[in-house]
Amino acid sequence: MAETTASSRHQKHLRETAADEFKRFLAIFVYLWVVFALLSIHKSIVLSEHHLNFQEHAFAIINSLIFAKVLLFGEDFHLGTRFHDKPLIFPVLHKCLVFTVVLICFYIVESVLAGVWHGRTVANSLPPQGDRSIKNILSVGILCFVMLLPFFGFREIGRVIGRKELWSLILRNRRSDPFLSSVERL
Repeated sequence: MAETTASSRHQKHLRETAADEFKRFLAIFVYLWVVFALLSIHKSIVLSEHHLNFQEHAFAIINSLIFAKVLLFGEDFHLGTRFHDKPLIFPVLHKCLVFTVVLICFYIVESVLAGVWHGRTVANSLPPQGDRSIKNILSVGILCFVMLLPFFGFREIGRVIGRKELWSLILRNRRSDPFLSSVERL
């Protein structure tokens, strides 16, 4: 009897953990998908295309799925947690920097994989050396850093005050929540 109770508690814990992990993944994916979709639209405008490039949007979804999983793995391996006990600006900026470097590495790997997919060798698939390539990588790095600022800002606030409390602050009516209405009176 005790074994079945312990086993059912363990299964319930695993289901809750899996559900929590899926929610984290989904939130990261949606955020990244919106950012990459906006970048795709921007690219279409800059290139003066009169229609949206649907391949580019499919690429945005695939990139979002991959990068969301990379961010989750990075968080699970505690990347960027060096300043977790400092004022929030430090862990936010540090995580943005660390994950920008990780995402740039994946950008380079993605370039190589795309080149190999199109029949080029690995050496020919590397981003070309020179001034233009460095500018491209730096611009991707700056975009990643800036797009990660609000992401890690909200995540760090949620870590400090609690995710449920953060979502309550964002989504609930303050008058119906006793905690929020008491905070407002201060």
